[in-house]
Amino acid sequence: MESRHIVVIGGSRGAFGVLRTLAARLPPDLPAAVCIVLHVGRHESALPELISRWGPLPASHPVDGERVASGRIYVAPPDRHLRLSRHRLHLDDGAAENFARPAADPLFSSAAASYGEHVVAAVLSGDLDDGAAGLAIVRAHGGYCIVQDPADCEAPS
Repeated sequence: MESRHIVVIGGSRGAFGVLRTLAARLPPDLPAAVCIVLHVGRHESALPELISRWGPLPASHPVDGERVASGRIYVAPPDRHLRLSRHRLHLDDGAAENFARPAADPLFSSAAASYGEHVVAAVLSGDLDDGAAGLAIVRAHGGYCIVQDPADCEAPS
């Protein structure tokens, strides 16, 4: 398989456990960055600290303008969209998408525009359809798309 440089993951209700399993199974020398959007709304989030404990890769809420680095996990902070542009992470408080901020679609579409065929995008358990439009954009740019089996989801919509 060809090299992929960025992994983008979106999830909502029911995705927490999958993220724990995923973080534990990522290799310590992963040659890609991982960006995660979980619908946390405006609530404080300890997700980066938890992910850092669950697996070998360090996780954090990025700082606006931070340069993307391989072998790191970036988690969208509460109430901020996470986007990628020119190998940098950008945070914004634009309008909610699919009733959520952060939302997966802004991350996915910006990753596709910046990384094209070098994107792996995954949608995990959740309600409504956040991530569906973003997956279509990733696929249109030649990226690789994964959807959690609805039969294994707490929220399969």
